[in-house]
Amino acid sequence: MSSESPYRMTLSLNVLNHLGLNLYSNVPSVLSEVVANAWDADAENVWITIDSTTGNERIVIRDDGHGMTSREINERYLLVGYERRKDKPGPTEKFRRYPMGRKGIGKLSLFSIAKTIEVRTVKDNKRSAFRMQLDEIRKKIGEQEAIYEPEVLSTEDIDFERGTQITITDPKKRVYQAASALRTRLARRFSIIGPTYDFAVSINDEDVSHSDRDYYHKVQYLWTFGDEEGSYKELCTEVESMENLPGRLDSGDEVQGWIGTVEESGKLKDQHGDNLNRIVVLVRGKVAQEDILEEFGETGIFSSYLIGEVHADFLDADDQDDIATSSRQRIIEDDPRYEVLKAFIGKTLKKIQNEWTRLRNEEGSKRALEIPAIDNWFKELDRDQKGKAKSLFGKINRLTIDNPDDKKRLFKQAVIAFEGFRYKNNLDALEAVSVENIEAVTEIFSNLDDIEATLYHQIISERIEVIRRLQKKIQDNALEKVIQQHVFDHLWLLDPSWERATGSEIMERQVKTEFGKIEADLTEEEKKARLDIKYRTTSGKHIIIELKKADVRLSVHDLSKQISKYNAAMAKLLEAANRRHEPFEFICIVGKQLMERNNPNGEREIEGTLRSVDARVIMYQELLEHAYASYNEFLKENEKVGRITRLLQAIDES
Repeated sequence: MSSESPYRMTLSLNVLNHLGLNLYSNVPSVLSEVVANAWDADAENVWITIDSTTGNERIVIRDDGHGMTSREINERYLLVGYERRKDKPGPTEKFRRYPMGRKGIGKLSLFSIAKTIEVRTVKDNKRSAFRMQLDEIRKKIGEQEAIYEPEVLSTEDIDFERGTQITITDPKKRVYQAASALRTRLARRFSIIGPTYDFAVSINDEDVSHSDRDYYHKVQYLWTFGDEEGSYKELCTEVESMENLPGRLDSGDEVQGWIGTVEESGKLKDQHGDNLNRIVVLVRGKVAQEDILEEFGETGIFSSYLIGEVHADFLDADDQDDIATSSRQRIIEDDPRYEVLKAFIGKTLKKIQNEWTRLRNEEGSKRALEIPAIDNWFKELDRDQKGKAKSLFGKINRLTIDNPDDKKRLFKQAVIAFEGFRYKNNLDALEAVSVENIEAVTEIFSNLDDIEATLYHQIISERIEVIRRLQKKIQDNALEKVIQQHVFDHLWLLDPSWERATGSEIMERQVKTEFGKIEADLTEEEKKARLDIKYRTTSGKHIIIELKKADVRLSVHDLSKQISKYNAAMAKLLEAANRRHEPFEFICIVGKQLMERNNPNGEREIEGTLRSVDARVIMYQELLEHAYASYNEFLKENEKVGRITRLLQAIDES
């Protein structure tokens, strides 16, 4: 025996406030619900007419679907929460379409943008028309009523034979604000518009098409999945590289779609101010998630170039729970089906990122080498250095810099930065330079004075090290052998202004011949006293350098006689070459003081004698001490060698 329950659940019309009256925020998303209803009604055409005349603003949406009878209006359209998939499961009768609607609240979205909605519909020659007004609905809500009865309208002005027409008046927003961008935004919300699906949508008599999405042509690199026929390649007409990836998820479900990157991140801002830097999830041909990319928290440079569409119909199977939120614009985030999809997208993005980095690096090198000066500089690098330079150019090409002049400036600074690291023998440090900090690093090297200071600092530091090594060979016999190996090729040991020796091989051969004649006339004692003699040219001067054995004490007068012979030979050669005015100097390096040094006026005697034959004498140890003093003084005077050296030292020490 049953008894009446003392409890009763009731629903207030106030629930409409939460289910749709205030759920949507823009015209395109609201009209998408109307277009979706037309799709579910097996319509072949949807005509949208926007009248933005001030005082008469309205939007009219008409379709040629199956329409509704009065009974169907009450039992389906006006029944909030009507579940079509349970009432009439499976695909539609005519086109075998899988319905988009599910919750039965999409019609409420119209009140998000307008106060008055008129519905006119025809089915089987039966016409129906009624008007719903937001103010009246809110009045019923305030009175705690459970039923709202729309106003019946005359059907005499219905001029179509089949379908439904919805007229939106008293808009909350100026409709002209949406009219200019509506075509683009509506095209982006559906993938089933067009002759392929027997579903045409027009706005003010102009058909909406794939091209209205206005982003396919922006894609530079394309990755597709589940697209064996290459349909996305046909849409993305400017693609430079494409790869088709598997579309099977770990769950066994299949997805289809594409992810692309653009050449310049600025291209992902369209003329209407919309942000295209997102990956949209579509279910049954309609947007279900505005942007799945935001789920990954990607904040790096790579993510700012991304755009894509993922079709995941498995998320909305009829025999499973509804995965969409009430707004139909997002997916329930912790649903296991969505988690599987996110895992697939995440793994795909990692693969794409690696490939994108490679492609952008190649493009960056190509762009940089299109600048002739950089190309010439690049050709002089060795193989390893070229690899590092390409990597640096690639990082610049991955920056979100769209202005060609700005990118060219960065390429120039990158060359300077590269040289800075190269002269510090620290090119490996470039590998640690990331895309995120590369602008700061190249800016540091924007001043060429810093590179010059760094280069001089390095050269002099190296020379100081050479001198220190020589000083360790303090014993005479060892010292003269070491000096012999270095002095002829390092003239800076004799004079800081003298760099690497240069000269004509012909002149050097002639000098060697003439000097050979002189050496043949030397006495045995003179031969034992010498170690070697060489000819070099530097800074426009001819240099004859003779090394004497370190343990031999010489007389300046004997030395002068020998030097005179060499000088005469040198003058003869220059005269023959018509270069008589070119200067030359004889340098004799000895290990012990000349005999006359301790005589009264010995210094003056030695100086005068050597000057008469354009010669000078320097001792081995004196040579090193003078060279060290010269370069060490330079280092002391250049403690402030510029920002670059301090920066690199700080990096080395950190």
